[in-house]
Amino acid sequence: MSLFSLLTETQKIKAHVDDYTAKTKLEARLSDLFVSTQKRPALILCIGTDRSTGDALGPLIGTHLSRLKLPQLHVYGTLDDPVHATNLTQTIHTIQQTYPNPFIIAVDACLGRLDSIGCITLADGPLKPGSGVNKKLPEVGEVHMTGIVNVGGFMEYMVLQNTRLNLVWRMSENISSLITRSYLRVRVSKD
Repeated sequence: MSLFSLLTETQKIKAHVDDYTAKTKLEARLSDLFVSTQKRPALILCIGTDRSTGDALGPLIGTHLSRLKLPQLHVYGTLDDPVHATNLTQTIHTIQQTYPNPFIIAVDACLGRLDSIGCITLADGPLKPGSGVNKKLPEVGEVHMTGIVNVGGFMEYMVLQNTRLNLVWRMSENISSLITRSYLRVRVSKD
């Protein structure tokens, strides 16, 4: 493997919601990302809807983060003002018009394998929202986080509707805390 491929290799980290050690790695990677993009506006784009239990992960995270009023961290997608399939394109346009060269972390729920339910992923590259339910939506973000809320592969809309709120709530608290701690670690060391 060449040095160039090491420097450009994308990273993906996965941690179960109950695995403290793995979540520490997620938090460290998030901190590194916030450090490397300090001169740019930081934005968390939480995608989903409160009309489906499984798809409410994004708006729950956005609500948690927006209530904290973290300095210079912009949050889109809350329970009061969700970002979903019908307004995603317009929201991306608004963000591009409002912030010069923003660093966007896109966050969404997703479906996965049975043994991955309850896992949080952090990966380089844009999020492809709606791909689990065969929707063609614009990709967004330089980095994305997902919470695997249920099993995919069959009747995805029904699966999202019947996802346990307890898991979605726990994941939203965990992801919000990971983002908050990593962001504040960088902000405190900068100030």
